[in-house]
Amino acid sequence: MPRGYAGKLLEVDLSREKIWETTLEERILEAFFGGRGLAAKILWDRLGDIWPQVDPLGPENIFLALTGPLTGLYPGTRICCSGKSPLSNGVIGATASSEFASELKTAGYDGVIVSGRASSPIYLLVTEDGGEIRGADHLWGKTGEETIRILNREISEELERRRSNVGLYKEPGIIYIGPAGENRIRTAAVMTKICHAAGYGGYGAVMGSKNLKAIAVKGRGPLPEVEAPETVRILWREIHSNLISRERFRRWGTGYGGYSVGAETSSEPVLNWQSEWHDERGLGGPRFEVPYWAKRYWSDFNCTLNCMKLSCIKAGRWKGDITDAPDYEMQAYLGPNLGIFNAEDATHLSAVFDNLGLSGINSGNTMAFAAELYQRGILTKEDLGFELRWGDAEAFTKLALMISKREGIGDILAEGTYRAALKISELKGIDVTPYAVHVKGVEVGAHGTRSGRDMNPIGYAASVQGGDHTSSTRDGYDDMRWSVFNDSAVVCGFCSYDRLIWDFARAVTGWNITRHRWCTEHGPRIVTLQQVLLLLGGPDIYWNPEKDFDNPPRFYEPLPEGPYKGKSTDRAAVEMMKRNYYKVLGWDDRGIPKREMLERLGLEYLETTVSKLRKT
Repeated sequence: MPRGYAGKLLEVDLSREKIWETTLEERILEAFFGGRGLAAKILWDRLGDIWPQVDPLGPENIFLALTGPLTGLYPGTRICCSGKSPLSNGVIGATASSEFASELKTAGYDGVIVSGRASSPIYLLVTEDGGEIRGADHLWGKTGEETIRILNREISEELERRRSNVGLYKEPGIIYIGPAGENRIRTAAVMTKICHAAGYGGYGAVMGSKNLKAIAVKGRGPLPEVEAPETVRILWREIHSNLISRERFRRWGTGYGGYSVGAETSSEPVLNWQSEWHDERGLGGPRFEVPYWAKRYWSDFNCTLNCMKLSCIKAGRWKGDITDAPDYEMQAYLGPNLGIFNAEDATHLSAVFDNLGLSGINSGNTMAFAAELYQRGILTKEDLGFELRWGDAEAFTKLALMISKREGIGDILAEGTYRAALKISELKGIDVTPYAVHVKGVEVGAHGTRSGRDMNPIGYAASVQGGDHTSSTRDGYDDMRWSVFNDSAVVCGFCSYDRLIWDFARAVTGWNITRHRWCTEHGPRIVTLQQVLLLLGGPDIYWNPEKDFDNPPRFYEPLPEGPYKGKSTDRAAVEMMKRNYYKVLGWDDRGIPKREMLERLGLEYLETTVSKLRKT
């Protein structure tokens, strides 16, 4: 058994109500590592031949929750959720920090693979004794807070009953969905803890399509053995020392960016990206810390960075709302993006999204898109049922609820920004797609390209994960070294210490993992497989690489205000950089992998499929 791995996966076919264990060959694990990479390989092997016909929200899709060889061992433990994405029709590796991942490994599993569809709501309980399907009628319709509270009590009592000699059980690790996932909202997140989310990709909707409310895990065994235990211990201590020294990040997390990213780098979404600058001091770390932070240092398993903060509104109209800091992305997308520039309303909306199980980035993008259409008179009060004005937290709360329930206009917006734009264009007889800020169906992160101070010009355009800011590309190597490795390892990018993480990976696995080898072999292998699945697409949307592999139209408009007024993304530079990026990866000018690169990466089995893509 390779080091760093539990050595087996738990498989569940909900349609047949069957559960069994699966093992993978070591050569597969080494080639694709875990998490995001292994998800792409599993999906290709099982669905590749029929990929264009697979409905992401149909029973034939597969939901995966995977760890990697460094999960639980390297600081910053995360779980990777994947499957065919309801947004991009490709594959996205969406990760979230959670004890779920370490519990899964100590239960003896590297991941869970779920296929089919249950006839009624269920949740999975996983222990070292295996997995079991349990009824979840009593959980269906519950918010995130309610779901966690019920499962923590129910599972702890059940495990104590089964093993009374063990004593009190600590709460299990849980991934779950809120009402948005149950109703198959394409921008629904897979949630964990009270406010952690694997948001990109829409995998909350995939869980909902399977009537899968949650997966709960409790392990009692050790983490997997490593190849060089003493080396791992030495490196572990040094990495933790480095994390502890990152004082500003430990104190503020990403929450300090709510003000600075807008005011200083002009790259924050303001009013659906109509602007990217603001000088409103009602946002940013200090505005949240004193009045709202209930717990400044809130750490996940094996993490000394402590970048998450627990917030609670203690008085006023939103009293009782609980969420994270919010972090930068939630501040931006549920703040200036909606015309909201005060900490209380942004914190409230963050709590609403957490409880409903909506992705703050993706669904926040969709709501701002709707608000701009209202601003322009394309959507009316009659369409919405109320006025949707910038800065109105009550109106946006109402819209979030409508989306999560698929009520009224919410049923259209529940399809995500791009699909909603296509539908509204058809209904109104006006092309509204220029106002839809997405890349390959995935709403972009809260980092713009126009000022030249933040996201790289091809960061979204060339990414196999579209608008996912955490997997952005630059020169053909940056994304390989960071996002692809972290999402496959599976560890937190904020804890990734480039100088030592490669030594750590070798000490854990015993494999010859170096930065150079990863950037020229493992990383390209994973993104090339993802690119092929993205190009195959379907069944409702297929991407044209010559037209769709680009930035949103808005990013080519000049910035209207701020210190970088008049600047925009250079389209010619984007095309040149994109071609250079493709060349590094061994893809042609359209982004289609060449035969010789497939053979070099051991992906020759893709050639029959890819040869057809070259001809289209």
